[in-house]
This record gives sequence, structure tokens and C-alpha cells, in this order.
Amino acid sequence: MKALLKWVAIILGGLLGLVLIISLILYGIGLARLNRTYTITPRMVKIPNDEKSLREGKRIFQYRGCEACHGEELQGVIYLENPAIGQVITPNLTSGEGGIGAKRTDLDLVRAVKYGVDSDGKALLFMPSTEFYYLSDLDLGRALAYIRSIPAVDNQPQPSELSATGFIVMNLTQEITFLPAELIPREEDPPTAPEPGKTVEYGEYLALSCPVCHGLEFSGGEIPGFPPEWPAAGNLTPGLGSRLPTWGEEGFIEIIQNGEKHGRAIHPDYMPWTSYRHMTDQELRAIYLYLMGLEPVEFGNR
Repeated sequence: MKALLKWVAIILGGLLGLVLIISLILYGIGLARLNRTYTITPRMVKIPNDEKSLREGKRIFQYRGCEACHGEELQGVIYLENPAIGQVITPNLTSGEGGIGAKRTDLDLVRAVKYGVDSDGKALLFMPSTEFYYLSDLDLGRALAYIRSIPAVDNQPQPSELSATGFIVMNLTQEITFLPAELIPREEDPPTAPEPGKTVEYGEYLALSCPVCHGLEFSGGEIPGFPPEWPAAGNLTPGLGSRLPTWGEEGFIEIIQNGEKHGRAIHPDYMPWTSYRHMTDQELRAIYLYLMGLEPVEFGNR
């Protein structure tokens, strides 16, 4: 009996040691990815200063979700706190104490937004540049103009950081993009954005953030890496389990702008309709046209 217990202890000890070694290797790989530097010289965009452009820049900043991440005063906020992953804390974009506004050039901001890379050449954690890479020069220029116009706010957020398990998770799952800079094609210019209008192409341009929660197939389901209490994302295709076809175009606009339709409410903590409500009816019609043209996929296949 003692011999059996001894061998069980040896085997368990060996397994624990193997898990520890693998964890340390994954931690090291994650650390190396975080410390990698990128040399990127993006094309500069024109930054206007007229009132109309600033108003439009604010609207773009809002409906693209930037305000939801950085705060109404651009002061920076704790966006996500998950022990399994770490803390996602957005920087103060103003020129106030603790802000980066006065420390970053316009080209630095373009590099951060479109390529997910900081002024030191390192990748920014969770910066959604896989979406912003496709922004038109006009939209980006207006959004940057708005950022530059905001009064200074004193706030010194801590930088985002991964937990010990976060370093491991980032190497084990391909469904959570920790470092979008790794996925950006750096050797070519971004594609030309479509002209605004009620078209499938423009709808696709406006819906670039949807796959983050709804999956690359837009069919929804449980969101990988998100807290377990979060509800599953809905099916945005015309496939089985989707509400969009029954809502119709007008119903889709209503629920995005008001967060509610026929007694069904959408919680803004889970579905950021409070950002998307800043879109115009024409923009939302373009998105609906695009979504209804997607291949029908059954709910949950992401």
C-alpha cells in the first residue's frame, strides 16, 4: 500500500511540475509578445478644426465606442476587471495631469488608433485597432480633432495589465484578441472606405465592431473570455434564432436608438446601444441591409 501511495505521489508531483513548467513557458511567451516593438510610420490624416467637423468627430467618437471606453470627458476608466485576465484601463486622452494628450503627437494618435501601437513601439492591450484600421481618413481626422478639442482633465489611470493567468490565457485562446497590433497588416495601406449611403458596403464598414461579441460569423453565442454572468450575444444573421428578421428595419432602428422594443429591453452594459444610438437612421439602415445579406447561420456558431 505504501509503495502504491508513493507512486501516486510521484505521478501527481510530476504532473504538477509539468503544469508549472508549461505555465511558465506560456507566461514567458506572453511577456515576449507584450515587449515586442513595431516600427510603423502611418500615413498622416488631415485634422480639421471647424465646428461642423468637431461635432461630427464627437459623434464618430461616440458611436465607435471610444467614449464608452475612455469616458465622457476622455479621462480614462477601468473598462474591465477580471481576475482571470487582468485589468483593462483606458488612458486619459486629455492634456491634463496624468493625461497623454500633450505627450502624443498627432501621428502617435494615428499609430495608436489604426495600428494598436504606442509611441514606444509596443502593442497596446485590447485596443480595437482591427476595427479602427479600416476607418476612413475623413472619419479618423474628425475623431482626432474632437479628441484634441477636449478640455484638460486631471486623472492618472494605471496602465492596463494582465494577471498571471492572463498571460497564459492569451496564448491558449485564439478567440480573444489581446494584442490587435499582431493582426494588422503593416506592410500595406489600409483599404479605401466606402462612400456613406444605404449600401451593403457602408453597412459592413459601420458594423466592424460587431464580431467582437457576435463572432466572425455574426451568429452570436457565449462570448469567449467574458465573465460567466454575461448573456450570450444574439444572432445577427437571418439564421435560426435571430430576431432581426421579425424586427424589420424600423424595429432594428428603434431598439438600437432606444434600447427597447415591444417590452424587450437591452442592457447597455452588455450591448452598447448607448454608443450606437448616435448613428443616423441612414447609417442604421445600411447596417441592417448588410446584416440581412449575411449567410444565415444558426445561433451560437459564432
